[in-house]
Amino acid sequence: MSAAELPQLLRRLHAELQHTASLDAESRDLLNLLARDLAKFETQGSTTRELAVRFEADHPAMASTLRQIADLLGKAGI
Repeated sequence: MSAAELPQLLRRLHAELQHTASLDAESRDLLNLLARDLAKFETQGSTTRELAVRFEADHPAMASTLRQIADLLGKAGI
């Protein structure tokens, strides 16, 4: 995975957010905030990993995307 893939992963996260009706408002707000932060490269990979763990059981596709973003950020030194 390369840094060039981050925009694609962000688009995928936004699409998954739009198609996931079962998220509570707080979780949706947190994920939207994370997506905005990632777009600005102002977040740490650990936050992304924590969210991935939180959503693993109920939203595995979203958790997978979050883990990929966290890995990419780590490789980019962010």
